[in-house]
Amino acid sequence: MRYFRRGLRLSNTWLGQLRHNRCKRRKVVSVKNKKYSGFFITEIVVASAILAILLVGLALSLYGFAKFNRYQLVRQQCIAAAQAELDSITITGKPIPDADFKRLWPKLGVNIKKSAGTGQWQAMTLVEVTANGMSFSKEVKVQLARYVLADEPLAKGE
Repeated sequence: MRYFRRGLRLSNTWLGQLRHNRCKRRKVVSVKNKKYSGFFITEIVVASAILAILLVGLALSLYGFAKFNRYQLVRQQCIAAAQAELDSITITGKPIPDADFKRLWPKLGVNIKKSAGTGQWQAMTLVEVTANGMSFSKEVKVQLARYVLADEPLAKGE
C-alpha cells in the first residue's frame, strides 16, 4: 500500500486503476491518433457545402422579400397620390399642379379622366384617377374614382 501526501492510504486496486488511467491518457495523446483521416476532411467539405447552400437560400429569400416590400411601397405611394388628386379636385375643382405632384411623388405618374354621372348620379361628375409607378420591372397601377358635384349651377327650385 502506498501513502499520498495527505496521509491517504490507497489500496492496490485503486493504485492499479490509477496507473491504468495514466496509460490510457498516454494513448490518447499518441501520434497515431493525431493523424487526420480522409473522413474528417470529407465531413468539413460536406458541412461547408450545406452551409453555403443555406446562405444562398437565405440571400435569395431576402431578395424576394425586398422585391415584395418595394412593390407594396410603390402601391401605397400610388394610393396616396390618387387620393390626394381626388381630394384636390373635390375641394378646389382642380388637380394638384404638376410641379407640386413631381415634388411629392417624383417616380409616379397620374392620369385624370372626367365623365358625366349616370343614373341617379346624373347631377354629379365621375372623376377617375389612375396613378402608376414602377417597382423593379413590374408596373404598379392604382385606379380610384369618386363622384363630385358638377361645375354647373343647380336649376331653380333644387
